[in-house]
Amino acid sequence: MKRILFFLYGVVCYLIFFGTILYAIGFVGNFVVPKGMDTGDAVPFGQALLTNVLLLGIFAIQHSVMARQGFKKWWTKIVPEPIERSTYVLLASLALLLLFWQWKPMGDVLWDVSGSTLGNVLIGVSLVGWLIVFASTALIDHFHLFGVSQVYSYLTNKEVRELQFAAPAFYKLVRHPLYLGFIIAFWATPVMTAAHLVFAIVTTAYILLAIQFEERDLVSFYGDQYRDYRRRVSMLIPLPPKK
Repeated sequence: MKRILFFLYGVVCYLIFFGTILYAIGFVGNFVVPKGMDTGDAVPFGQALLTNVLLLGIFAIQHSVMARQGFKKWWTKIVPEPIERSTYVLLASLALLLLFWQWKPMGDVLWDVSGSTLGNVLIGVSLVGWLIVFASTALIDHFHLFGVSQVYSYLTNKEVRELQFAAPAFYKLVRHPLYLGFIIAFWATPVMTAAHLVFAIVTTAYILLAIQFEERDLVSFYGDQYRDYRRRVSMLIPLPPKK
């Protein structure tokens, strides 16, 4: 029964995540979803800026702190190891849902090319960014990344397979294609409002900082194998690998 409950918990966490990431596409692009980045009740600019930065900070802190190996060692004394990743994914999803719910529009428009050929191209580029995000997770084992493999292994009483170091497809040109996809998706917009600019700047700054912590963990885990990979392959700008 415990194995079944853990598996069901992991599946529910994954479904919440998947719905959240789909909502994020509409939220950033201001289409389909009931509340986008530039919709909602207006408040004074200073209040909106403070609220939005705090919401981004909540997600950044949760996402980064809980991903560190030291935290995981402590956290798994409280949360059973088979559902540790699922719980991380759930809390990250809840932090994003809070952001979507409480995000405040900041109406000043820096550019607006909506309805034009350039605007349509920017929408397409943004969607390509999201496609890169999904493809990147698939290349490194999507279901392991989001906790499903762990609860399935526990359900079937099998040992969780550790991810082996590999650099398939996109990863031969850039070390972090997933983050590159997010940056493309966030910046390519036909309508750049003050709110969208704040979102894009803060998330890009967070990505650049998060990469430093993530690569430190990767070096600790994979050693010289990752050091050599880091020397040869660009961080975010796709370039031919060095010899």
